[in-house]
Amino acid sequence: MSVHAAPVTSSTVVVAVDVGKRSVALSVTDAGRHRVLGPVEFEMTRSALASVVGQVRGVLPDDGAWVKVGVEACGHYHQPLLAPSAWPSGWEVLELNPGHVCEQRRVMGRRRVKTDAFDLEAITELLLAGAGVPVTTRELVLGELRAWTAHRTRRVAVRTATKNQLLGQVTAAREALPTADAAVARRVVATDLRLLNELERQICTAEQELAMLLPASPFRTLTSVPGWGVVRAANYAGALGDPRRWPGPAQIYRASGLSPAQYESAGRRRDGAISREGSVVLRRALIDLGVGLWLNDPAAKQYAAGLKARGKRGGVIACALAHRATHIAHALVRDQARYDQARYDPGRWT
Repeated sequence: MSVHAAPVTSSTVVVAVDVGKRSVALSVTDAGRHRVLGPVEFEMTRSALASVVGQVRGVLPDDGAWVKVGVEACGHYHQPLLAPSAWPSGWEVLELNPGHVCEQRRVMGRRRVKTDAFDLEAITELLLAGAGVPVTTRELVLGELRAWTAHRTRRVAVRTATKNQLLGQVTAAREALPTADAAVARRVVATDLRLLNELERQICTAEQELAMLLPASPFRTLTSVPGWGVVRAANYAGALGDPRRWPGPAQIYRASGLSPAQYESAGRRRDGAISREGSVVLRRALIDLGVGLWLNDPAAKQYAAGLKARGKRGGVIACALAHRATHIAHALVRDQARYDQARYDPGRWT
């Protein structure tokens, strides 16, 4: 079910927010397009935001205005300003597409002139026109899932590199024992071990956060599938985003770059290897879901064995199971149903 912004009335007051890397520009305008505050610029800190919110409260009318806060999306820099705790209770927070803001500047005759003040004017016009996507708890949970899965993935990559480096350092330390370099080699190994312990702690913390967030997301039912634990399901959720924006599993599979490249001319068609055109993160998540099925689900094992008996290589089998995993994951999230093994018996996997 889609969520729409509240309509603009004569009592509406809009707060336009333009986010930078370290600072924020803000202005306040009433429904009659009269500027009542700003533009003001402040550091992106909790204390500075609280001070500016106090200024905004001071210029609001006493008869109960409906406040709409419009935040232009800016990579990940705007995410803290979408949190419910950032603004007073009762204020409607909307996220604006930066492409729409750019187009609004063009309509205002300022396509080649980009300043914070002009961006605030464009955001204000969009808010008064009813644009913007309301920020709900669902979007916040999905955003946190995406952030924690990305954090865990980075830490796992560093941990793997550190382990490989540690093996080399241990070998060097062993060879340096009889020499004057032994003390330095031992210090290097000890430093790497401390780093490895810290990485393990951060990975464990990320997995605990994912375990708390996943049950509150639309992807909660994925853990009912054999081999799909919290980490696999959360990686898929973080890579996919809001499932409502995907019409079906075919679009998800194609967006991952796992669909075969095709060449067709003069009535002749040739299918090649996977296109690899799409999200690498989503591609890895789908492959991981397929591997989870392959290793734990009896029907998937039988399906993979049949493909192997036909001479298919491991990469082809992995892509086939990722394709099946895409359909299963999409159906479970769409219907909010638990995995029914009888529904995916080997006789239907053709």
